[in-house]
Amino acid sequence: MAMLSAAASPFCRPEEDPFLLLESSLKAIERILQLRRGLPLRRTWIEQPYGEEEITILEEEVIPAIQQCLARVDELDERLMAQQELLQRCQLEAEREALSGLRLQMG
Repeated sequence: MAMLSAAASPFCRPEEDPFLLLESSLKAIERILQLRRGLPLRRTWIEQPYGEEEITILEEEVIPAIQQCLARVDELDERLMAQQELLQRCQLEAEREALSGLRLQMG
């Protein structure tokens, strides 16, 4: 996961970021499965708890799917951050050139 994910943001509050929610949900699921290893996993809306078969599906299919989604989100974030950095560099260069041209006109 991106190290910047939990940083304060001027763009939105953490609770408005669905991928932070997904990341924290993944960590919670992993923690619960680790703590309850070998025990059935109760659900709030059904009488039958998750047994070995359902827990195996969580571990082998659901968790990797969430991890894959988060990895793809990281790739998208990195691409957008690189584009943003390039734009900022171009703007700085344009400002430097404008300032340099102004100095030549004055000098």
